[in-house]
Amino acid sequence: MPIPATMIAIVTTGQGGLDKLERQVVPTPTPGPDEVLVQVLAAGVNNTEVNTRLGWYSTAVDADTERLAAEGQEFQADGGWNEQTPFPFIQGTDCCGRVVAGDDALRGKRVLVRPCQRGPDGFASWQTSWMASDFDGAFAQFVAVRAAEVFPIDSDWTDVELASIPCAYGTAEAMIGRARVSEGDRVLVPGASGGVGSAVVQLAKRRGAHVTALCGAAKADRLRDVGADDVLSGRVGQPGWDALADRLRDSFDVVIDNVGGDAFPAMVDALERGGRYVTSGAIAGPDAALDLRSLYLRDLTLIGTTAWDEETFPNLIGYIERGEIKPLIAGTFGLEQIAEAQTQFLEKEHVGKYVLVPPPLEP
Repeated sequence: MPIPATMIAIVTTGQGGLDKLERQVVPTPTPGPDEVLVQVLAAGVNNTEVNTRLGWYSTAVDADTERLAAEGQEFQADGGWNEQTPFPFIQGTDCCGRVVAGDDALRGKRVLVRPCQRGPDGFASWQTSWMASDFDGAFAQFVAVRAAEVFPIDSDWTDVELASIPCAYGTAEAMIGRARVSEGDRVLVPGASGGVGSAVVQLAKRRGAHVTALCGAAKADRLRDVGADDVLSGRVGQPGWDALADRLRDSFDVVIDNVGGDAFPAMVDALERGGRYVTSGAIAGPDAALDLRSLYLRDLTLIGTTAWDEETFPNLIGYIERGEIKPLIAGTFGLEQIAEAQTQFLEKEHVGKYVLVPPPLEP
């Protein structure tokens, strides 16, 4: 089938509410000399797309994502990952697709796109460029990306299942690697029912860790299904939280936490002496209290991760192809149902990932 001159895309026109997500017919991108054109088969929904649209990454914002989405705020020029977000542009960090133009060796192959891409110095630098935050992403029928960031995959997973992997599992694998999780480690995972949290459960268990998941009681069985050894429930400010925090104290080698907020002190206290705390998010809010005496008197290590290591994404491809992990799909929507998908996403009642499917191409 010839490549159409135009395509359907969801264009994020600026910072703000769901009204900033517009269905538009736009020119199909033309790949450059080192790029390929990928027909998008499915695209996952992530916190980062919502956060970028809301400007949550600005240091002027102290609210959690859910409250910021409900209340709104004035535009923050520094609300993107790196520099000012390039509105209007196409979001969509997760992409399962098929190469239709560009590199002859890749053409026709089903692929996953690595969303965390390094700068001109590659993995020798911490500089990153993120698909759908710094340049156009996969909420469209086609996306142009560097050929070096495209990974063919041999798997019987569906397109939707594959599209649940790149951002969440890449983030999880990067944190696990940076925290040096290994066999026998006792790992605590707050927010374990989300896309990243459920990925952490699987990937830490794959390395032989003993994994304790924190999530709502109604989600416990699904977390056990993907490998959690123990599942505990409780939230800051609710009955039973103090007892739970006491139970967790001095019990873990590693805490992998993308929740943050008011629960942060309890997560630090959950580490035994010499423990490692790692984060790449702050769903419950970016401001957290830390008693520095806990940090230095107990020889703790605090680790932040954004840039992925060189082996992170190839590792995931191998895990999928060898059947060492499995997808966890919360629901599927058409691309043009993105507002409904993001609304349900922010309600946090789901386990795993929501995935969008673009409309089929016109014959």
